[in-house]
Amino acid sequence: MLNLASFLQESAKEYADREAIVFGQFRLTYAQVNMMANQVANGLRSIGINQGDKVALCCPNLPYFPIVAYGILKAGAALVPLNVLLKQREMAYHIKDSDAKALICFEGTDELPLAAAGHGAFQEVDSCEHLYIIPTMPGGTSPIDGVHTLAGLMDGQSPEGDYAPTRPDDTCLVLYTSGTTGLPKGAELSHANIVMNAMTMRDLAQGSPDDVTLCVLPLFHSFGHTVQMHTSMLVGSKLVLLPRFEPGAVLQAFQDENVTMFAGVPTMYWDLLTYKDADKFDLKKIADNLRLCNSGGAAMPVEVMKQFEDKFGVEILEGYGLSETSPVASFNQLGKPRKAGSIGLPIWGVNMKIVDDDMNEQPVGEKGEIVIRGHNVMKGYYQREEATEECFKGGWFHSGDVGYMDEDGYFFIVDRTKDMVIRGGFNVYPRELEEVLITHPAISLAAVIGVPHEEYGEEVKAYVILKEGESASEDELRAWGKEQFAAYKYPRSVEIVDALPMGPTGKILKTELRELAMQTAAVGK
Repeated sequence: MLNLASFLQESAKEYADREAIVFGQFRLTYAQVNMMANQVANGLRSIGINQGDKVALCCPNLPYFPIVAYGILKAGAALVPLNVLLKQREMAYHIKDSDAKALICFEGTDELPLAAAGHGAFQEVDSCEHLYIIPTMPGGTSPIDGVHTLAGLMDGQSPEGDYAPTRPDDTCLVLYTSGTTGLPKGAELSHANIVMNAMTMRDLAQGSPDDVTLCVLPLFHSFGHTVQMHTSMLVGSKLVLLPRFEPGAVLQAFQDENVTMFAGVPTMYWDLLTYKDADKFDLKKIADNLRLCNSGGAAMPVEVMKQFEDKFGVEILEGYGLSETSPVASFNQLGKPRKAGSIGLPIWGVNMKIVDDDMNEQPVGEKGEIVIRGHNVMKGYYQREEATEECFKGGWFHSGDVGYMDEDGYFFIVDRTKDMVIRGGFNVYPRELEEVLITHPAISLAAVIGVPHEEYGEEVKAYVILKEGESASEDELRAWGKEQFAAYKYPRSVEIVDALPMGPTGKILKTELRELAMQTAAVGK
């Protein structure tokens, strides 16, 4: 028997009165979080959620997220975390594709009306049987008539209980992630996958109950989910939550909560480094408390790393992983030499190598695709047998990333084989955007690429050809795209062109589009 929920339950026994979750004025102990998770689990069982069922959760970094997530796990169900930036159409796709029987959704705000989007998505998916809303105000009523609240689900339920006797290979998480083509696919991760990854990160970070982890990475994303939430619950340390990244709020939390550990994507470090009011905070106190910063999600510019370390007096250890690998696959490790620009060494129990197209291992220094094998690798893509077989060619998981290994066994990423765009650590799938863009009445054809961006690493750009006789401005198309897509993925740049470069088979040559974008940027300077 192995259930990821044991992390919370065991820490609640050992550290009952220790603070587990901090969010502004709300401070919850391990005993409190565990009791509320039990109420969620018992409530889910009472409505017929059985072991192996899927439950979707759409919630930002609020105390509700870990409470509900562990409640789902305790019930023996699998969690399907949904990006809070998804629109109704996108949310419905994820709920239907994952076979989620229930959706638990935060109310949101006027700018981000999650409950409205969740309710609309729920109505579109017949297979989803239950919807519960988490009101913005604790104890508040549902903003949608006839829809129950999370408090209603928990009401009258016992705060006692044990977690379901799941097996190590049972699915505990269906995490939607990138693909080389088409719509996002659900990576099926087992209890063993996440348990082993969290335990390994605990050891690599030398975590202890005295640590204070600041979590601004979205908990619906694999990085924040495993590396911060689950690892913190395993260790019995304090997890400080922020719902969004704002440099001032992060520095304030560093200072007020005596944060010892922080993880972020490179753009976060860039924002902290360039924040004009940073000197208003007690940077010496912050530096004295911070003992470890991790970076992942995208390549960290070496110059940003050096400047951040000079200013804040703490090393940034860069790692590498994917949603399909739970997520961590390699890491620059404490107690071993760190190589700036490297993604480090494979973590314990994980093998990585560089191969060519025929799966021949490449010698030191030679470029090829990074493939991975170990306890961290997913079971497969949910109900995507062909895609699963494709990514496991030769018995190794194919990352789609091009890199090389040096003479000391350290890995470096140099390029990507996929057309996927990584904007601020979030994956954007060009084909998904292209297929929606061409539904606009004025658009005949569209091609989406990533272009370099100083802050986000990459920005999304769309080249479009208008239908004959139709007219639309680039600003109008950009505004329309903003309505169709989550905020992190809509094209910030739209360029209307007469033609797109194509090969002999009619395939759009995106390499040429990227070169064109670079030339345009250079001229613009």
